[in-house]
Amino acid sequence: MAQAMHGTPVFRGTRVPAQTLFDYIEGGETLEDFLQGFPTVSRDLALQALEEAKHLLLARA
Repeated sequence: MAQAMHGTPVFRGTRVPAQTLFDYIEGGETLEDFLQGFPTVSRDLALQALEEAKHLLLARA
């Protein structure tokens, strides 16, 4: 899902920081809003990021 650009995780093949997706969700925006705002990020990559975050969170429980 992610590559690093200057130490920041970004979506593979883009310069879009993965943090941007979480900022959108945290701000009350939808996945669709994010994908419209960042068309270089595929739905599959965005869902992979959310799935990875879910696994990390649940592993800590």
